Amino acid sequence: MRATDDWSVAEEIVSLTFLEVWRLREKLESTDDSVRPWVYGIATNVLRNRGRAMRRHKNAMDRLPVLDDIPDFSDEVAERLDDGRRLSAAKTAVAKLRQSERDVFALCVWADLSYAAAAEALGIPIGTVRSRLARARARLQKLTEEELKKPREKWEPLPVSEQIRGGRGTAVRSIQEKAQ
Repeated sequence: MRATDDWSVAEEIVSLTFLEVWRLREKLESTDDSVRPWVYGIATNVLRNRGRAMRRHKNAMDRLPVLDDIPDFSDEVAERLDDGRRLSAAKTAVAKLRQSERDVFALCVWADLSYAAAAEALGIPIGTVRSRLARARARLQKLTEEELKKPREKWEPLPVSEQIRGGRGTAVRSIQEKAQ
């Protein structure tokens, strides 16, 4: 621990030391009074080898090119999901409009026609175009809000938490075998 200043590294060094002691036990002479200096010598070599390996690893990592930081795109993904949900709700709401309101809305909002051009295209007075468009916008807002208030289960698939029934024989049969 004193040599490494890190408990996990120290534990690794001790493990490697005793592994080496066990591997080299045949070289130990039985006339030695104490095995302590021999074990400490092995520990010193293991510690040097690990230090050398760490320096080589650090030098190799320093030679690698520095990667640019990857921006966090989670907010953008969440916005896209919310936009998709709102777009789906708006699409459902547009489908619930009366045909006359939908036609005026499509010409004035989507096709960007003026009231006069939309009135001419539909063959109705300008005042009727304005009133239908106002009704369509108010109704769309209300219908879209109702769609968005619906439970999220409609928008997200439910997790499947039940086990599939049947034995192994059923699971391993092909579609043709099941049909017979």
